[in-house]
Amino acid sequence: MTGQNEVAKLGHVALVTPDIEKSYWFWHDVVGLEEVERRDGHIYMRAWGEFEHHSLILIPGERARVDHVAWKARKPEDVELYARYLRSQGVEVQDVEAGEEAGQGRAIRFKVPTSGHPFEIYYDMERPGAPDEKRSRLKNQVYKAWSRGISPRRIDHVNITTSPTPALTQNWLSDHMGFKMREYIKLNNGDVHAGWMSVTPLVHDIAIMHEGKHAGPRFHHVAYFLDNAQDVLRALTILRDHNITPDLGPGQHGISQAIYTYVRDPGSGHRLELFSGGYLIFDPDWEPLEWREEELVEGLFWWGDRWAPGSGHAMDETTEA
Repeated sequence: MTGQNEVAKLGHVALVTPDIEKSYWFWHDVVGLEEVERRDGHIYMRAWGEFEHHSLILIPGERARVDHVAWKARKPEDVELYARYLRSQGVEVQDVEAGEEAGQGRAIRFKVPTSGHPFEIYYDMERPGAPDEKRSRLKNQVYKAWSRGISPRRIDHVNITTSPTPALTQNWLSDHMGFKMREYIKLNNGDVHAGWMSVTPLVHDIAIMHEGKHAGPRFHHVAYFLDNAQDVLRALTILRDHNITPDLGPGQHGISQAIYTYVRDPGSGHRLELFSGGYLIFDPDWEPLEWREEELVEGLFWWGDRWAPGSGHAMDETTEA
């Protein structure tokens, strides 16, 4: 299967929130995502540079959790091929009929066998235009940029955590969905503490890190991309003007080289990373880069505001997946 097929990109994340109005205020007014559609209590949103119907779904619920992380297949027929393949591997697969999720065609959902994280694979997705008053004059852009709030361009990646070892999930994603390891942290005992993997030229479409505090699948953050480092600094001013204190940042990652800051949705506790810069990988023969245990903090935080995993910092806290 994965010798010929792999997912194409990260599509969207669906987050359950116990206070959907406060979450909507955060993602719409403060972050600046555009509302595309409301249906059955779900709010579908996207950034100004995104063509597909949504990159974020807010779902009302009793507790904060991840409903699913969605990956776009490379070809329409891959959705059914993945369904058959996963079932042949003993994975329970749920069929999602066209239209069940607003704007989306047929899809499948399943839990990653090694970690329990809920994934979706889809291909068909509507590409609605923006309303006239919000539409960009650029043909290659949907909305006018920077019209409200922090205003990121697009979704970038997700970071999930698992225990006892993330290596099982990293290997499963490589073997069954075509993800490639780009950079990783290896502990002195030989365990891989964290790995950054992608199917695109990005350093990571997904990061899989060790979860040291909670049992079961957990969610660390979703990241949205800003055009430059100045936009991240501007975002910090906007957050403070709305009386929101970030968890961490600003700073630069060693791994990925990106500029970052992290902040939580006050309606749910789900964490958002505001992410800019980084580098792209075009080499088909890329060799994964290893960071050693004594380099862990520099790998995560090259300069700026730092956190050491397991230190009891707010960044250690994750939400349910």
